[in-house]
Amino acid sequence: MAGHSKWSQIKHKKAKEDSKRGKLFTKLIKEISIVARLGGGDPAANAKLRLLLEKAKEINMPQENSVRAIKRGLGQLPGQAYESYTYEGYGPGNIGVIVEVLTDNKNRAIAELRHLFSKKGGIVAENGAVSWMFHRLGVIRIVANNVTEDSLIENLLDYDIKDINIDTENNIATITCDSRVLDEVKQALMDAGYKIDSAEIEWVPENTLSLNKEDEEKAYDFLSALEDLDDVQNVYTNLD
Repeated sequence: MAGHSKWSQIKHKKAKEDSKRGKLFTKLIKEISIVARLGGGDPAANAKLRLLLEKAKEINMPQENSVRAIKRGLGQLPGQAYESYTYEGYGPGNIGVIVEVLTDNKNRAIAELRHLFSKKGGIVAENGAVSWMFHRLGVIRIVANNVTEDSLIENLLDYDIKDINIDTENNIATITCDSRVLDEVKQALMDAGYKIDSAEIEWVPENTLSLNKEDEEKAYDFLSALEDLDDVQNVYTNLD
């Protein structure tokens, strides 16, 4: 299974930078609102909401922000109603791209996406054109201090683990699992004493694509610009 690419590490670092600027707060508030609307406001009965609230706590987002977002999602407070959409396309170097959007204006969101794809040498494609190359999986990143693949396997024998990758350069170990057991695997890792860096359900590519240096830089620029759009929630790619 691919997915532990240079881009995934760049994206992960960028998310931390965005959290410092408060940008991640805005994206997280929108996601909490829609997840509460779709699955209810009780985190004990809504696993997606529980993961988002834990993420909010990890980035030190004030609790009242989460409470207000849940209430908006449940219709208990006035506010903008967000809808989720997923778009697919190809970027520079013919990389496959999946873009998750949360927006209160679908026409604005797709217009901005089309403009950026066109400006940066890409194209928005039909649904299914790219997603067949990806799997929807749980991805957990932990701090890799003294972590070995054998120790992780030993602690996770009871779960459907797809892949384990240890990035010593960035001190991060990535565990990929069936999305249905993400919560359980995260808890098992915490119980074993590992420090969780992030836990998400992501689009993970079956295989990755390598580009020459010039095209790679264009692709990174394109992907970063995509993530900076206000309506874009997540960007996934098969770029190595």
